[in-house]
Amino acid sequence: MRFLVDNALSPVFAEELAKSGHDALHVRDVGMQAATDEEIFDLAAKEGRIIVSADTDFGMILALRRTAEPSVVIFRRSSGRRPEQQAKLLLGQLPRVADSLERGSVVVIEEDRLRVRALPIGGGTGR
Repeated sequence: MRFLVDNALSPVFAEELAKSGHDALHVRDVGMQAATDEEIFDLAAKEGRIIVSADTDFGMILALRRTAEPSVVIFRRSSGRRPEQQAKLLLGQLPRVADSLERGSVVVIEEDRLRVRALPIGGGTGR
């Protein structure tokens, strides 16, 4: 899978995903560490990447734009985890959510809960 990891998560997180065979970039890898959420969103959509963040603003952007892409993975209540542990958590959940992410979804990963919501949010036409 192709991922774009936001500044809300460590570059180590992207490195761990890449070590597992995924095409994973951190926003710093592409010189976008100071980019707005909208710019990150646009890059991910253009390159067919899934945004991974701990920033819930990406869910709001999806709702406002009523689009079916890009998919977004949001970590909640896991800020105390080390990046390696966060990557392991996502990698462990990928078999359950990969199809949803490919179709367009928001996946929220919490300590003991996984939520998946199909896109577009808000009843838009999407793509």
